[in-house]
Amino acid sequence: MSAANPLKPSERMKIPRQAPFEQAADERVRNFLEVSQGFTEDRALSEAMRCLECKNPVCTEGCPVSVDIRGFLQRVMAKDYVGAVRLIRETNYLPAICGRVCPQEEQCEAVCTMGKKHPPLAIGKLERFVADYELDHDLFMPPAPAKKLEDKGAVVGSGPAGLTCAAELARLGYQVTVFEALHAAGGVLRYGIPEFRLPRRILDIEIERVKALGVEIMTNFLVGRTATIDELFEEWAFRAIFIATGAGTPAFMGIPGESLSGVYSANEFLTRINLMKAYRFPDYDTPIAIGREVAVVGGGNTAMDAVRTARRLGAEKAYLVYRRSREEMPARVEEVHHAEEEGIDFRLLTNPVEIMGDSHHRVAGMVCQRMELGEPDESGRRRPVAVPGSEFTLPLQTVIMAVGQSPNPIIQSTTRGLRTGKRGVVVVDDNQSTSRPGVYAGGDVARGGATVILAMRDGRRAAAEIHRQLRPAPTPSTQ
Repeated sequence: MSAANPLKPSERMKIPRQAPFEQAADERVRNFLEVSQGFTEDRALSEAMRCLECKNPVCTEGCPVSVDIRGFLQRVMAKDYVGAVRLIRETNYLPAICGRVCPQEEQCEAVCTMGKKHPPLAIGKLERFVADYELDHDLFMPPAPAKKLEDKGAVVGSGPAGLTCAAELARLGYQVTVFEALHAAGGVLRYGIPEFRLPRRILDIEIERVKALGVEIMTNFLVGRTATIDELFEEWAFRAIFIATGAGTPAFMGIPGESLSGVYSANEFLTRINLMKAYRFPDYDTPIAIGREVAVVGGGNTAMDAVRTARRLGAEKAYLVYRRSREEMPARVEEVHHAEEEGIDFRLLTNPVEIMGDSHHRVAGMVCQRMELGEPDESGRRRPVAVPGSEFTLPLQTVIMAVGQSPNPIIQSTTRGLRTGKRGVVVVDDNQSTSRPGVYAGGDVARGGATVILAMRDGRRAAAEIHRQLRPAPTPSTQ
């Protein structure tokens, strides 16, 4: 597409970065409605006009799934919003989700040329705008189906990696079945991300669009128990299987008091809130006890989701306890900012050493120790070192541990010839192939914990490799 922006580069640079509309902090801490309301059309157009339309669009290189960002922004400038979202969907079949939860500030926006001297383009907010425009105006049309193939592909898990792989295979013509252990599809998108960041309505619509490609989703089906990988090959006649079961086994710190009543893993806490609708008690009979004073231990997006959820459930004091400084915190900048606005008390350079209980074995407090940063560790972040004699106690009734997770071991333990690595992750090569022929893996089950968009990249790579293996390109004639 030729240049769509009539403004000179110098004029584009004078346009300020547009901000989305958001709920006021004092209102949103009392509800689970979406915090960001996104762009209006006027703001979306103004933001798109900031694009420099670089000849070498490094933003696409920064995108894990290689979205044609320049192309979709040019369509926004031309007010072809449906054309824009359809272009995105060529490489990212879940644009309404990624526009909300993808860490663009670390990827496409991080390398945006405009960002060298000015704020980078709000690429993620524009992706959300065009996806929502299509949705609000009921303009979605599934891509034209490919020629149907006889080969059957199975996808185990319906999170971002699984949904992406399923969509890609279906678009190539394969018969695809997704097996989901829980009663509703979505994986971490459903049970791990709060309603105020990713509304269930949006997730449900995106899942229906995957199904519109001809994908079958079977829920309440636990691969490794209901049927093994071997049985899916031998009895169900699948030609390829992609494992995308995530990392739902929580980690704990191993400190005294973690077995007390009132201590949760973030995984359990968010699952009960999101999947089982505890935030709508008593309409849904899934209560969860929250004390007046709550601490969430960790510094990632899961920790941020948990502490902001606790605040909404009535915690008068909600602490975020993290052993490093803000600079080392892996959570998204936007989520940290929103948490601060919502009154979360950040206790940085602080590490728990013991959870204290009362006479009824319920949480009564947490002993913490102040830390300082030393030399970098294997992650490249400066190692936290305890400050002697700096212990203090936070009075608490609830502690939520968000310090990591690992894959559920059921498939690994029931699948012959499947190589695993540290913490039970499934070992894969650059094409997501495992040690077991015909079996592929991606997302958190192969990474141990990562972002939605990286899981989606794994799903795309796996689908491409499956297609190469099942439909190899013809060998050129030597005559």
